[in-house]
Amino acid sequence: MRALPVFLVTVLTAALATPASAAVRDDTRYVDPLIGSAGGGNTYPGAVRPFGMISWSPTSTRGDQTNTGAANGYAYDATRVRGFSLTHVNGAGCHPGAAGDIPIMPHVGDITSSPTADTRDQIFASDFSHADEKAEAGRYRVGLKSGATADLSVTTRAGIGEFTFPVNGSLLFRTSNSLNGSEDADIMIDPATNSVSGSVLTGAFCGRRANGGTNNQKTYYRLHFTASFDRPISAHGTWVNSELRPGSTTASGGEGYLTGSARAGKGSGGYVSFADKQVRMRVGISYTSLDAAKRNLATEIPKRASVAEVAKEAKKAWAKQLRAVEIDGGTAAERTIFYTALYHTFLQPNVISDVGREVRYGNFSGWDQYRAHTQLLALLAPDVASGYAQSLLQTSRENGGVWDRWVHITGPTHVMTGDPSAPAIAGMYAMGAKNFDVRAAYDSLLRQATVPHPDGLSDKGCPGQCEGQRPNLAEYMRLGYAPHDTCHCWGGAAETLEDSVADQALADLGRRLDRPSEEMEQRAGWWRNTFNPATGYQQARNADGTWVTPFNPASDRGFAQGSSATYTWMVPHDVQGLAEAMGGKEVAASRLDGFFKRADGSWATGGDALRYDPTNEPGIHTPWIYNELGQPRKTQETVRAMARLVYRTGPSGLPGNDDLGTMSAWYVFAALGLYPRTPSSAELHVSSPMFPKARITKKNITILATGTPGVYVQETRWNGRRIDQPWLPEAFVKHGGVLVSRLEGD
Repeated sequence: MRALPVFLVTVLTAALATPASAAVRDDTRYVDPLIGSAGGGNTYPGAVRPFGMISWSPTSTRGDQTNTGAANGYAYDATRVRGFSLTHVNGAGCHPGAAGDIPIMPHVGDITSSPTADTRDQIFASDFSHADEKAEAGRYRVGLKSGATADLSVTTRAGIGEFTFPVNGSLLFRTSNSLNGSEDADIMIDPATNSVSGSVLTGAFCGRRANGGTNNQKTYYRLHFTASFDRPISAHGTWVNSELRPGSTTASGGEGYLTGSARAGKGSGGYVSFADKQVRMRVGISYTSLDAAKRNLATEIPKRASVAEVAKEAKKAWAKQLRAVEIDGGTAAERTIFYTALYHTFLQPNVISDVGREVRYGNFSGWDQYRAHTQLLALLAPDVASGYAQSLLQTSRENGGVWDRWVHITGPTHVMTGDPSAPAIAGMYAMGAKNFDVRAAYDSLLRQATVPHPDGLSDKGCPGQCEGQRPNLAEYMRLGYAPHDTCHCWGGAAETLEDSVADQALADLGRRLDRPSEEMEQRAGWWRNTFNPATGYQQARNADGTWVTPFNPASDRGFAQGSSATYTWMVPHDVQGLAEAMGGKEVAASRLDGFFKRADGSWATGGDALRYDPTNEPGIHTPWIYNELGQPRKTQETVRAMARLVYRTGPSGLPGNDDLGTMSAWYVFAALGLYPRTPSSAELHVSSPMFPKARITKKNITILATGTPGVYVQETRWNGRRIDQPWLPEAFVKHGGVLVSRLEGD
């Protein structure tokens, strides 16, 4: 056996050494929850724990109470708030996104009119300055121009807030005013026990989108809450629509799911006032019952706890979660970008089960997450990923065997296209999430892919929220592609490509379970049926076999949130076949060059439908395609360029909607110098690591970058053995070890 080079022996020894006296790491100081709160990132800065049910964060306004100042409640340039809501979704791409339930607003002054009648948010809202705001992992504080302040922290299912007022103050509970409105809401005030409780019946995720969203103007969950105070209630009341009811203790009524005059002035809520200038509130929530909300609160936050104490524990929880990846080196700015991305990755899925029950997770942005997030989750937190997979299986059972593309809490919303559950489940299993009923999941997903469902012939919600999860499946199986004119889908070409990836995932998962499927293997190649040799692009086809014309590669006709130029590369499982269809590897690589760079040689960073768009998911895997084409240096160069150009510190630090952590997961992978070769396997593309050392703790993986700091990889070794191709076998994820990349050049 050949001896290892001396430099490599030294490197490996240093990598494996762990000083016994090393202090427990706390990288929460590098987390900036405001990253992504501007420029369309749609993140929120409020208090939340890893995978938390409760996320206490501002709901902003731009002068319309039936809308919101930002997609998910907060935008950096919207500096007027009407409440601090108890639930949020990270980075959803429609406006409004989802949740924003039970906004609670500290109000200074007397209450002489119904807050719902304040349809322009002129009275019962307040401006604030970012100079008076502080967001950190597990805690959020802000001073309002009204003179009130809010200091918030949380556990998994409960929250604690300390509110101060310059004079007499009140807390408004806008129970019906979720981001998308509500079907119903109720509130009960009990001055004898200093408590407020109630619920909201709501849903309607993406219910205002023009491309089918009106089909989602419906209810699919009820959130219950209970709140108690450390100061006596001095006055109280409720409101219904424009009627204020001083002294009342109960009220009910929803707002509906429309906007403007159709919703303005509707809804219900209540208020409690205090003679004291400071009040501490504890609040618990539950998706099952008021009693469960009370148990969650009693279990997680003691009566005498303070915000500082809960925030200290929240910080510890985040420090522990962030230790999933330990990086060394880099500047403070680089570490901030990395650890904030990691923080965003761990915001979801969200616990939706109560204390003492088996943990169940909700919120699945499948079309987005299967391209990066679910694999990273399984790599870094396999126990959570396993619970997530089991939860999705359970939701499908409750949904008549249908695996929905976008699940909010447990509600099917049908958003986007394709069958993303298949690659998500297969990818998580491949990456090491094994503690779920995988055989039952496979059977169910295979049935969805092979047995037509009545919803597949429906146009409800189309194009953006088509109810059929495998639309017009019988015709798809007959033709070998989704016919654009009769597919009952968003776009025939996009549907074909998405389903090809999903079918490859089922083939991969079937092999792992010793249940190979020749049918799925064959169907994974059906992307060829929408590749038009005459144009060299993916193109939609009609049921009679004709191509949909006129054709323009910059057009999204036949596609979903992307152009033909982008979707043509969406064949991650068969890059060799795609290159062959294009005329060979050299032709494909040349086309990639033009895809990533403009005519003047500058990098494309969005806004050009003919080129790479780092702000949305369909093409985010393409920088690694060069690896498959025998030009890994270009993968290294392109990945590093995109990471540098579109990921930054500050509110505009994300390139686009975070989409439940997907864009952040892309950056984490890129910084580690790794990326899934296909969505449903554990083979990993290799590019150049951005930090001298990184350790993935759950897998006992250490990644080292040696040599001259730079972009290009001169040599890669895994446990001392040279890797001769620019990707790693699945054994790397399974067994771990030390990966050393020797770099040079900028």
